[in-house]
This record gives sequence, C-alpha cells and structure tokens, in this order.
Amino acid sequence: MPYESVPVTDDRAQALLTEYFSYREATFPHARGYVTTLPSAGAFTPPTGEFVLAVGEDGVEYGCGAVRRLDDEVLGGRPRSIWEVKHLWVREAGRGAGAGRALLAELERRARDFGAETVVLDTNASLTAANALYASSGYASIPPYNDNGNATTWYRKDLTTR
Repeated sequence: MPYESVPVTDDRAQALLTEYFSYREATFPHARGYVTTLPSAGAFTPPTGEFVLAVGEDGVEYGCGAVRRLDDEVLGGRPRSIWEVKHLWVREAGRGAGAGRALLAELERRARDFGAETVVLDTNASLTAANALYASSGYASIPPYNDNGNATTWYRKDLTTR
C-alpha cells in the first residue's frame, strides 16, 4: 500500500484529522466530552516526527497516522529513543481489510528508521477495535505516560528487530 509523508497542514491531512476528531467527539463515552487538540504545524516534521497518509490505488486517502519523538525519559528507567504513535485513523471504506494494521506497521517502521527503540500510544477503552489491534500487534498495557484526558489506556511496544 502506498504511503505519503505530508505536512500536518496539508489539506488532505486536515480533512482526515477533521473526520477523526468529529468521530471521536460524536462517539466519546463520557459526558464531559472529547477534547480536541489540533496538532501544530511543526508537531510531525522530520527528523522529530512525521505525518503519513495511506493512499489507495485509486489515489484516494483512506487513512492517516503520525509518529513523533518524545522525551527519552518519559517511561522512566534508562534513557531510550521513545516515539509516540498519534492520530491513527482509517476511513470506514478501509476498515476490516487490514488497513489499520498495515498503517500501524508503517508508522512503526518509520519510527524505527528515525532510531526509535520503543513506541508508545494512548487510546480510549471505548475504541474496542483499536485496542484489539494494538494488543494483537504486540503492544503491552502500561501505566499512563502522559496526562491526556481523552485516554483511558496506554500501550508500549519495544522495537527490537528490523
């Protein structure tokens, strides 16, 4: 599947992020609601991050996701290169055929290429398919590494092999 690195300000990236945030706002399980935090223009810019579009053979974007470097000590313990997966989103048309798994693997590959030893991510328990994807992709549940009020679950995966 083709993937394209774009600035987070790209119109296509903005369209996918708008869909993602709208979906989360509409389906968030708590009365206090989902808090949308739009990524800044430089949040996912190489060499400290990257925003990726998943593009179908028909040229239509079917998903997006990003990686960014975190502080090396965010998990405690010895310093290591830690990267975070963010904004993984697959449109309805791409779901159920492995598009999310392929996009996650691509984001992990890109983080590894930047030197990541470990990737982390946060999500909400209400996203059952996402949680199942992360668990079946080798992510282990960990204590919170950030204060994201939308998250209920945090995951880690060590990238030990190429």
